[in-house]
This record gives sequence, structure tokens and C-alpha cells, in this order.
Amino acid sequence: MGSRELHYPDDLKYNIEHTWLKVEGNKGRVGITDFAQDQLTDILYVELPEVGTQVEHMQPFGVVESAKSTNDLFAPVSGEVIEVNEPLIKKPGIINKDPYGGGWLIVVDISNPEELDSLISADEYKDYVEKEG
Repeated sequence: MGSRELHYPDDLKYNIEHTWLKVEGNKGRVGITDFAQDQLTDILYVELPEVGTQVEHMQPFGVVESAKSTNDLFAPVSGEVIEVNEPLIKKPGIINKDPYGGGWLIVVDISNPEELDSLISADEYKDYVEKEG
């Protein structure tokens, strides 16, 4: 099946619910990991919050659906959604092709920077998914 090596960029932070966070000043760009999109296979639908929605650390903020399963998306940090990747609504498959680039989900204005300490590094996340898998 997928013989491609999964990729976890070092400049991102991860949580065990398979979302990543790219810290951009006091904002955080959020997406799902390469592992998550690989497990889901073809993503058919994504439900994202509207701009202005408050998301909570490690609480669901949306849904991603594939032919295999429907999964909640868990926020890596708390804050207000200030940007939503609208093209994904029509073309959710972008997440499969480019989970760390064009497949990002939302941008959050981080309200509690201490929550960043609970996130894990690329190496820690890779170890986690290898044990889980």
C-alpha cells in the first residue's frame, strides 16, 4: 500500500489527536498530520468552524470525513478562529496532497500560550504514531 515515508516537519508542534500547530507570532495555524491523512485515505468532506468561533485546547472544533471514517478535529490550543481555509470546503482532498501547506484548516489567535508546553515535537509525535501503529 502506501510505501511513502510519512513526514513530520520539525518547525511544527503536534498533539496526540493528530493535529499540528505552526506558531506564527501570537497566532497558530492548525492542520492534520501526514499520519492522519494517510490513515483516513481519501478525505471527502471537512467541517470547519466560522471565523470568530472560540476553540478550546484538546476539544473538537470540526470534523473530517473519509470513505473509511468520520473523525473529530481537536484544537491544539485555545483561542479565537481568525482565518478558515475556505477552499477545503469544496476541495477537501487538498489535505491528502498537502497536509502541512495548502491543506491547513484554521488559524487561531492563541489565548493561552502555556498550552504550547503540552504539545509534542516532531520526533515525539513520530515515536507516538509508530508505537500506536
